[in-house]
Amino acid sequence: MITFKIDTEYIELIKLLKATRVSESGAQAKIFVEDGIVMRNGEVETRKRAKIRPGDKIEIFDEVIIVE
Repeated sequence: MITFKIDTEYIELIKLLKATRVSESGAQAKIFVEDGIVMRNGEVETRKRAKIRPGDKIEIFDEVIIVE
């Protein structure tokens, strides 16, 4: 499990995947989202620039990211 703290109101999903090193690049992060393998709070998230806020839980592969 990865805990990721943000100092702003939100972070875009693809930027979060890149910042936590789940994806190697923004392009790879976009592909993960387009392929429907990213879950946000238990539901598939298909918006690349979805606003991820503190309290959100992102799941991809075997990783769980908790945003604080």
